[in-house]
Amino acid sequence: MKQVLILYYSRHGAVASMAQQIARGVESVPGSEAVLRTVAEVSEVCAAVADSVPANGAPYVTLDDLKSCDALALGSPGRFGNMAAPLKYFLEKTSSLWLSGTLSGKPAGVFTSTSSMHGGQESTLLTMMLPLLHHGMLISGLPYAEADLISTQSGGTPYGPSHLAGSDNARPLTDEEKRLCNALGKRLAQLAHKL
Repeated sequence: MKQVLILYYSRHGAVASMAQQIARGVESVPGSEAVLRTVAEVSEVCAAVADSVPANGAPYVTLDDLKSCDALALGSPGRFGNMAAPLKYFLEKTSSLWLSGTLSGKPAGVFTSTSSMHGGQESTLLTMMLPLLHHGMLISGLPYAEADLISTQSGGTPYGPSHLAGSDNARPLTDEEKRLCNALGKRLAQLAHKL
């Protein structure tokens, strides 16, 4: 069984919805399992400590989840053209995996959601790739063989799936966005098997 870790941070639920669609794509490939994980909020209060298990949604990620995965999908809302602080905070604690080369050679992809069409989707995806490249991961985007990349009027990029959540963060995923998320999950699972 090949495990694809889908690690994300989601504040309003859009990135979590994308993660679930990516999981469907992963599990459409025989012999593949999607593992959904999230990260805790970062607090401005030094003494604040998150519960060890979130109240709802996916469990919190551990370094062991990264060690045991065969591929990784990394998702975050866009924050000024970059990933959200909670996800970056977790990634900055992966030095031991970097030193040992644990993630080197594993396939990875990225996904994001923003409130506005020009909210930095592509720059968020590109900056999310940087720590993965430092880990030696093999980055996979979405090829234009995915017809939805040409026709979408909402989210979707060759760098990875994206979603336009709207100023109230209430827009559901479009059919094109769902298909592109599924495509990334399927692609990562297939790459994990081939590698």
